[in-house]
Amino acid sequence: MRLIIMGPPGAGKGTQAKFIAEHFKIPAISTGDIFRANVSQGTPLGVEAKRYMDAGEYVPDEVTNLMVRNRIDEPDAVSGFLLDGYPRTLAQVEELDGMIEFTGHRLDAVTVLTVDRDEIVTRLLQRAQIEGRADDTEDVIRRRQEVYAEETEPLIGIYRDRGLLIEVDGMGEVSEVTQRIFDALDAVSES
Repeated sequence: MRLIIMGPPGAGKGTQAKFIAEHFKIPAISTGDIFRANVSQGTPLGVEAKRYMDAGEYVPDEVTNLMVRNRIDEPDAVSGFLLDGYPRTLAQVEELDGMIEFTGHRLDAVTVLTVDRDEIVTRLLQRAQIEGRADDTEDVIRRRQEVYAEETEPLIGIYRDRGLLIEVDGMGEVSEVTQRIFDALDAVSES
């Protein structure tokens, strides 16, 4: 399975990605995790990415595209993968199309978690306290929501038009959301 999980920052993508990856025995590839690892290690990519992340902006496509291309070329992703945090822009959709087409495969499904915006702010502020994430202030969280609405929400229509979109209610207990996702994706994998 070659999957994408989408939704606004704080919708629970990272949490659900772990369960989906385990269920389908594919790697969960999170651009956010890769960026945070580079930031904590002080790599040149991390320094560049941190400037954008601290402002609640997206890291430039050329940096992100290269990172994703390198990751999906690794041996554990040959039989499939789950992308979390990519693509976020139309240019990234086109880049990903080329990456997957080059391997002779296709994208199987795009899952979108829908969550109330105020609930997202509450979730992210709690996460910031628990995990000590300095980049999760209320202003930055709200800016990320604006950027998502401007740049990423339009991609949902593209995947809907391609017949790949699965919308899942991201509200409720984690296990309930996970079951909704499994039910929808199992139907895709059986068809």
